[in-house]
Amino acid sequence: MTMFFLELALMLAIILIASELFTNALEHLGERLGISEGVTGSLFAAIGTALPETTVPIIALLGGTSSRAVNEEIGVGAILGASLMLATLSTFLMTLAIVKSRGLTGRVMPERTGFTRDLNFFLFAFLIACGAMFVPHHAWPVRACFAAGLVGVYVFYVISTFRASAQLVESGHGTEAPEALFASKLGLKTSLGSIMLQFLVGIVLLVGGAKGFIHGVEGVSHALGISALLLSLIIIPIATELPEKVNSILWARRGKDTLAFGNITGAMVFQGTLLPAIGIMLTPWEPWVEVLTGVLITLVAAAWLRFNARANGVVLWALLGNGMLYVAYLGLTLGR
Repeated sequence: MTMFFLELALMLAIILIASELFTNALEHLGERLGISEGVTGSLFAAIGTALPETTVPIIALLGGTSSRAVNEEIGVGAILGASLMLATLSTFLMTLAIVKSRGLTGRVMPERTGFTRDLNFFLFAFLIACGAMFVPHHAWPVRACFAAGLVGVYVFYVISTFRASAQLVESGHGTEAPEALFASKLGLKTSLGSIMLQFLVGIVLLVGGAKGFIHGVEGVSHALGISALLLSLIIIPIATELPEKVNSILWARRGKDTLAFGNITGAMVFQGTLLPAIGIMLTPWEPWVEVLTGVLITLVAAAWLRFNARANGVVLWALLGNGMLYVAYLGLTLGR
């Protein structure tokens, strides 16, 4: 059993290193292209840091273990658990990191139009994904329509976000890469070529790390007598969401609230559209109790964020409530 935990730790380290390489490359690409913090946070950084938890279910569904049932449970758990963690635990930890300096009545002030756009798209898409759980397995044409609809929602979201970019850059929300390109520390000149090279290295490491992580999850679930589904809903997202948590905490502490929240809400849209589309087509996608509970709490958490998205920002005490929703989920699922 110790070996499985060591494998999880090693593969997690590989995944996190790969995410840092990928995200760093994307930030430099955003600066080079002259796009807004909203695009960099909600699209580039969000997709980059979402890749660990994105890669895990995809690799699992393509045959991560020898058991199809385990692959499907890991896939569904990782897909839906990721959005749950983002809306609850990631938001809570980011808030916890700045509550001392800003106070309970202090505010996080992301650029409001992008923030509300992210949440509106996520809530709409996640409701579609939830509805698809009640479509019978044999109704493949209907399921395919749900999946195609989710892909269409994300495409429209990307177009809407890019359309808003130019005006945001003009108003002072342009992207600046916080660190030098990692590849430049090896003597390479920062250029489009070196940015893309670092990007490709990150992708290769992500795929390899995800494959090993899935194997470790299967071993731990057998050793502890916990279903792969429950383990994937709780442990995989906590582990693979670390890039979002760390990046958002650092950005929030530096006062870059648009990047901090965009990193979370943009990843929510990404994982609430494209990944459920894959799950709908490649897994049973049924309303199991653990799954449906997680979906409902995720929707409540996202709706609570949207409700508190005011013109003068989001008050910190309200964000702490998202952490309480995560505790409620653990109590409801682990207590069964």
